Amino acid sequence: MSLLIKLFKALNANQHSGQIAFSFVLGMILGLTPLFFPHNLLTLALIFFLRVNLSAVIVATLFFSGLAYLLDPVFNQIGLWILQAQTMQPVFTDLYNSAFWRFLHFNNSIVMGSVVTAYLLSVPAFLLFWVLVKTYRQRFLVWANKFKIIRLLKGAEGAGFVSGMMK
Repeated sequence: MSLLIKLFKALNANQHSGQIAFSFVLGMILGLTPLFFPHNLLTLALIFFLRVNLSAVIVATLFFSGLAYLLDPVFNQIGLWILQAQTMQPVFTDLYNSAFWRFLHFNNSIVMGSVVTAYLLSVPAFLLFWVLVKTYRQRFLVWANKFKIIRLLKGAEGAGFVSGMMK
């Protein structure tokens, strides 16, 4: 529950909407791809080195992990289609003969399909999340701020902050 509260605080904060959208995209990539595989080291490095909202990453990872479970047959078909492409067979054979590429498990159809799908969807997903965050801030947040209870809660938060500073 506190994770969702932190997410809503981030959505309501002055963070740039692109930053929050990028957090959702990184969580989407983590959620759609198998977690304990080396290709996620790049995503984890981006999460730790860039300024992203961790609660948005975690919420998106949890949501897209459940979605990925349902989409595994689709990822399998996409991966098989890529791995069985006749024009790519010499490349895949050479890659498989290298220990580094074998370590990345690119020859697993679900891994190949989910990684390709997640990275292909990342740009459209970023744009979608960016529009959703901006729409949330322009419509819902303005609407919610009209309620007296919200203004009172914000005032109570400010009062708590001021009293904490006085101690």
